[in-house]
Amino acid sequence: MKTRVETTGAPKVTGPFSQAIVDGNFIYTSGQIYLTTEGKLLEGTIEEQTHQIMKNLKAILEAAGINFSNVVKTTIYVTDMGVYGKINEVYGTYFSDPFPAREVVCVQALPLGANVEISMVAIKQ
Repeated sequence: MKTRVETTGAPKVTGPFSQAIVDGNFIYTSGQIYLTTEGKLLEGTIEEQTHQIMKNLKAILEAAGINFSNVVKTTIYVTDMGVYGKINEVYGTYFSDPFPAREVVCVQALPLGANVEISMVAIKQ
């Protein structure tokens, strides 16, 4: 049976989706952009924006009773592969070996004009 994960530690959902869903031992997060908990895009560098995304995801994972060590797969969407190296540097500080499987997809646009979005799949062990 699937259940919704909801936390005030991440931006409030404004559409027909959940911050995350737990189904059995799996947790699937919705893609997160660099919104603050007040629902505003964080102004700043791509590194600061990536930290905001990871902060949002951390709050969602914690609301599901897990943390980054439980993440098995991530997807990163970017609108400019030229900033990927900076995103990767920040992203890498949140994980340790063995790192989650990952893909990076370059897209034309993201919600609210964001430049990066990250989603995760995790498993409770």
